Amino acid sequence: MRNTLTIAAKELQSYFVQPIAYVVMAVFLLLGGWFFFVLIRRFDLLMHIYAAMGNQQALQGLNLNEAVISPLLQDLSIVLVILVPAITMRTFAEEKRVGTYELLLTAPVRTGEIVAGKFLASATLVLIMIALSGIYPLILAIFGNPEMGVIGAAWLGMALLAVAFVSIGLFTSSLTQNQIIAAISCFGVLLLLYVISWPAELGSATLGDVLRYLALPEHFDQMIKGVIDTTDIVYFLSVILVALFLTQRSVESARWR
Repeated sequence: MRNTLTIAAKELQSYFVQPIAYVVMAVFLLLGGWFFFVLIRRFDLLMHIYAAMGNQQALQGLNLNEAVISPLLQDLSIVLVILVPAITMRTFAEEKRVGTYELLLTAPVRTGEIVAGKFLASATLVLIMIALSGIYPLILAIFGNPEMGVIGAAWLGMALLAVAFVSIGLFTSSLTQNQIIAAISCFGVLLLLYVISWPAELGSATLGDVLRYLALPEHFDQMIKGVIDTTDIVYFLSVILVALFLTQRSVESARWR
């Protein structure tokens, strides 16, 4: 455990020594702030239109969670598809490029500790970003009346989604010494998991169910709605564990070459 925490601390420090962490967090929060502003402005405009029309039923049907929080998190999840590969691409690829990968593998640490340490560092950075984005529901709570239970479930889903992205990024980075290839590979896998359910209606019912289960949005959308289902939790944890297992096997194979 000590080796894992040492590696994690060193890796996390490297993110903040270089401008990577600051740039990624700034882009994430600036885009999130813009999305939030647009969605709030749209919500306010709809309220004024319905009030002017005297449409009380439509006015009462407006919901901050559905009109602001859900689309905001869906937009931010797409941003993460782009930003997480930029965070994780260097985890193993950079070590290979500068020649420190061999030193790391010959150090008296287990490959599992290496993978766990790098995963903890990258996941911590991403979770810091998710935590900082909590300013948006906080603003709604101060000036509006959102359903905080639904928001809590939605942000839990966002955190699980982001950590799953990180685990996949670690795996793709362990396969190459080129950071660009690692980032593009991670982006491709994440994009595939987003669109894999698109042809679900074209095949058999069984195939459609399998494709829908494999698709990330199917599980993430449920949590955005405030539904915390063990099926969705198990799905995200399975993606994380499988990706980390494959990463560990990839690193282990390099040790024995």
